[in-house]
Amino acid sequence: MEEPQENQQPSSSNEEQTPKASSKLETFFDFCGHNVCITREIKSTLGISAIIWEAGKVLCRYFENEQIDFSGKKVIELGAGTGLVGILAILLGGDVTLTDQPFVLNQLEYNVSKNITSDMMPRAKVSALMWGKDHEQFPTDYDYILGSDIIYRPSEFHFLIATLQHLSNQNTIIYFCSKMRVEMGTVDFYEKVLPEYFDSEIVHTVPKYQINLYKITKKYPV
Repeated sequence: MEEPQENQQPSSSNEEQTPKASSKLETFFDFCGHNVCITREIKSTLGISAIIWEAGKVLCRYFENEQIDFSGKKVIELGAGTGLVGILAILLGGDVTLTDQPFVLNQLEYNVSKNITSDMMPRAKVSALMWGKDHEQFPTDYDYILGSDIIYRPSEFHFLIATLQHLSNQNTIIYFCSKMRVEMGTVDFYEKVLPEYFDSEIVHTVPKYQINLYKITKKYPV
């Protein structure tokens, strides 16, 4: 399947990029009064996991505009990639687990260590999570589940649904932010697959980038 392409449009997230001789690229962001530095291996084999997706920046800006406070909350990010969203959630007080495939963990661990001070480290965890396979190794009492631009491979949708069902309860709030790619099944996921198991509403849109931000909660029998 064709992989989603990185959006090269300029962002409103006050970001600056500094190339490094070792083929590392540092990108700096300012969200919620916090400076976040995301480092990526430009010539790595991480593929799309080394992309800072526009949807992730939109989700971070939403946290800022809505003054969302994760203090005392148990949070998990799915498909964390570079770690931008999860790192901001830690800085905003959350007890956060950033998850992705095993080969992405070194990048996540590096960016967490670069942005999170020692006193915050007990609230930061990086773990491998393969949707639909090892999700039952994780708790079922998360307050928040986060994801940005992780909906693009229809063959994995049922694995994602199974993972969400396990991780969430009636009080869990899920924030998914996605570029609405018709050709990659993103629209079908939100309009046809997700509604069978979860209630959702669009709480923010960025028409310029065709991005929707959904607030999702688990359906329970009446």
